[in-house]
Amino acid sequence: QVQLVESGGGLAQPGGSLRLSCAASGFTRNLYTIAWFRQAPGKEREGISCIRNIDGSTYYADSVKGRFTITRDNTKNTVFLQMNSLKPEDTAVYYCAATNTIYSGSYLHAAWLFGSWGQGTQVTVSS
Repeated sequence: QVQLVESGGGLAQPGGSLRLSCAASGFTRNLYTIAWFRQAPGKEREGISCIRNIDGSTYYADSVKGRFTITRDNTKNTVFLQMNSLKPEDTAVYYCAATNTIYSGSYLHAAWLFGSWGQGTQVTVSS
């Protein structure tokens, strides 16, 4: 069992930045991919970024590409999401999720693969 705890959400102005953290604990040895999803009120959950533990490959949704950066610190079992140039449409609850499943398709469109989820952290972008 893996436990995930997000932190770092809050209020930012348009054009501002926030950095989210996702700390993993428990049985983390076989984790293959950690991803960030978000869900805004009245909208479907959206996969926005993920990182593969085996080689550090990163993937981004078009909506955040060039603005968000996912990184990891394996010594601390923590994944970060640096969010720059924030827009009001980035307002959502952000969740990190982890899976030990190897998948040939897009993890960002396969939320069902992720068996471990954090509690979520609210990000609000508003002036």
